[in-house]
Amino acid sequence: MYALVDCNNFYASCERVFAPQLEGKPVVVLSNNDGCLISRSQEAKDLGLKMGEPYHLVRPLLEQHRVQVFSSNYALYGDMSRRVVQVLSGLAGGVDVYSIDEAFLDFGGMNLLEPDLLTYGQRVHETVLQHTGIPTCVGIAPTKTLAKLANRLAPKTGPCRTVLLATPADWEPALARVPVGIIWGVGRRYARKLNEMGIMTGLELAQLPEHWLRRHLGGVVGQRLWRELHGQPCLEWNPTEWDDDQLQPGLASRHSVTCTRSFGRPQQQEAVLAEAVATFATKAAEKLRRYGMATHLVTVILGTDRFAPAAGPKTHTAVISLATSTNDTTILIKAALQGLRQLRRSDVAYNRAGVLLTGLEPEGQAQLGLFSNTAPDHQRSQQLMQAMDTLNTRFGRQLVRSAATGNAKNAVGQPQSPVWAGRSAHRSPCYTTGWDDMWQVR
Repeated sequence: MYALVDCNNFYASCERVFAPQLEGKPVVVLSNNDGCLISRSQEAKDLGLKMGEPYHLVRPLLEQHRVQVFSSNYALYGDMSRRVVQVLSGLAGGVDVYSIDEAFLDFGGMNLLEPDLLTYGQRVHETVLQHTGIPTCVGIAPTKTLAKLANRLAPKTGPCRTVLLATPADWEPALARVPVGIIWGVGRRYARKLNEMGIMTGLELAQLPEHWLRRHLGGVVGQRLWRELHGQPCLEWNPTEWDDDQLQPGLASRHSVTCTRSFGRPQQQEAVLAEAVATFATKAAEKLRRYGMATHLVTVILGTDRFAPAAGPKTHTAVISLATSTNDTTILIKAALQGLRQLRRSDVAYNRAGVLLTGLEPEGQAQLGLFSNTAPDHQRSQQLMQAMDTLNTRFGRQLVRSAATGNAKNAVGQPQSPVWAGRSAHRSPCYTTGWDDMWQVR
């Protein structure tokens, strides 16, 4: 048996944890650069606010109904996600983190300890709420696909937030109630194709022969979907591990590492773009080391205004191949700046940039070059990166960093946001990750 735990309106719920006076009031969270709505409380949804709506278009409605607006605070959301998963790890035999606000739990054999899985699922919800303040819904079923369905059917309000689909007698009526496009793994394109064939509900899909799904829904993908809908687990399990209180996703689930941002205003100057790209490469390298991996492909991304009338592509990329895989920040910054020099045009203003690391492999297994990257050099690089990460973890992020990332200060010598930083006029404090933002009890 599997359970899918989904945090309700996660970003908005994180903000409410530290602003309990907002309970019962509409709350929205904006995307990077305060562009559009990416999270809405239930009260905001009831006002008709849609996911992805541009902030400048719905601002009058937000002001009319006194909706509380927050800029995205990913440091806070990431840490709250880590806390939720840490609680879940003590409630099941294994945890498979699916996204920042969703995780699968391994309930295999749990019925021997807890005969009533519905009651235990409710206990999971109550425990997470008690320890983190984040409301959740829990769906329990024999497969991940059915657990996803059960979670979707779980009430978002009320005393019971859990749905159990243990037998065909439970999940067949549930499948009959939902459109086929709701089924995890179908998607819009296949949903449209199935509807044209007269298949409208999840149950109608499940009642088709297995070979039919294999033929019409992507071969083995369709076959796995059919078996999942019949209670036969087919999707892989990528357990999440803990190491010194750090969340470590299974290596099989990590194929790339990326860091991208939109600028507060378009940028043309090479120095400003170089500072931004170096910063993104630094953050991506930190993630890479946290996952215990190395990369040998660095992709630099530059983007112009998507809505500009000019013809041509709005996103430009350059791929730099490294002779030896690495997670050394200095090497990755050098490669990223090389890609920036290839892409940048002096007469073009760019709205966004990013760094994507692919070709990942476990660190420590790289094949060294014959005339460069000797074993002592590699060891010194690892020691330097370990020392940087230790200092930044202990005394504050970006305390020790490359000069290429910039060192902007105000008139009194205090650090300030770089020129390229995105708009975040409504950002809340980093309550759990910044010493200066922590609550003080007086």
